[in-house]
Amino acid sequence: MARFKYEGRDRKKIRAGYVTSANRREAVQKLREEGIRVIDIREVPVGALQKDISFGSPVKRDQFIMFLRQFSTLMRAGVTIVDSVKILSQQVESKQLRKTLAEIEEELRKGNSLSDSLAKYPKIFEPLTVNLVRAGELSGNIDDSLDRLATHYDKAYQTRQKVISAMSYPVVVGILAIGVVIFLLSTIVPMFVDMFQGFGGELPLVTQLVMGASEFTVQYWYLLILFGLIFAGTIWLMKRSEQGRMVLDTVVLKIPIFGKLLQKSALARLTRTLSSLFTSSVPILQAMTMTEKVVGNAVMSKVLLASRDSLERGGSLTAPMKQHWAFPPLIPHMIAIGEQTGSLDHMLAKVAEFYEKEVEAETDRLKALIEPLMIVVLAALVGTIVLAIMMPMFEMFNNVDNL
Repeated sequence: MARFKYEGRDRKKIRAGYVTSANRREAVQKLREEGIRVIDIREVPVGALQKDISFGSPVKRDQFIMFLRQFSTLMRAGVTIVDSVKILSQQVESKQLRKTLAEIEEELRKGNSLSDSLAKYPKIFEPLTVNLVRAGELSGNIDDSLDRLATHYDKAYQTRQKVISAMSYPVVVGILAIGVVIFLLSTIVPMFVDMFQGFGGELPLVTQLVMGASEFTVQYWYLLILFGLIFAGTIWLMKRSEQGRMVLDTVVLKIPIFGKLLQKSALARLTRTLSSLFTSSVPILQAMTMTEKVVGNAVMSKVLLASRDSLERGGSLTAPMKQHWAFPPLIPHMIAIGEQTGSLDHMLAKVAEFYEKEVEAETDRLKALIEPLMIVVLAALVGTIVLAIMMPMFEMFNNVDNL
């Protein structure tokens, strides 16, 4: 089967998209049957070098959430799935999502289910989305599943944004501090080196240290760049190996100040995902497998894998969690209560809300603490360099006055 990109016109407006067919003539005929008069059509190569290249998710998370909300609203208003997808393909902001929805509309008109059609585009529709939509198809409540997905992604997005907001300030100030220090050491301090060398007396220790750092920066600047590249390359290689990811994620969770915040964020995402899957009646083993892949932390993924294996062998779901430092006692305790009362989805939702509120409170505390702390650190670094320059100069002025 070949893939063709077309541009055409129906009764209302210009249409553009893709169609799959055995040849060009069949593609034109298929479009005519759908009421589209073809203006231009050409075959699209499917080789690896001709595929669209994208980095990360091709659709922004906030745009995807809005799409789910609109989809749910249309379904609740009684609009058919095909018509809902057609309407959204003309309205969504993301160009990539518009193109994908046009292709999904074609799949639906062929008689494919919505979940199967979404599954063909894994870069946009994650397994969580596909499985919840499939559960909605089986129960006849696709609108509820879409609304639940929108709520899930919205809460996860808001939590992630809070973490990014809390961590962006120290990162930006840290980069700024490094840049200022390198600038001072490489341009300003060398201007005073000749003056201090002709001073004759012994320079203060802080001045000697700063001059040594300045000399190293000027003469061996390439080593600083090389070290940065080696460090970045090492992190990249570690992320590509299972053991390396385990080490990195362990370090991340144990970082002072930020470790607890990142741990709570991951736990909120974990419990929110499990709650959404259980609410949609996804089997528990399948739900554990899916959550393990989306939790975003190798340490917690390993514990979830152990919990799933324990449950599969007839053991306890919470036993591996109780024995691991990354899971606070609250989580296995609430899961155990949920299992006993038959309200596991509700209990996990409560835990997710708790940790989402904890992340919000923690980010507020960190913002209040880090801002003055980073200012003090930056002032200390720059002040040390300025002091190292000024101390010998004051001593020189004193000697001149004594003469």
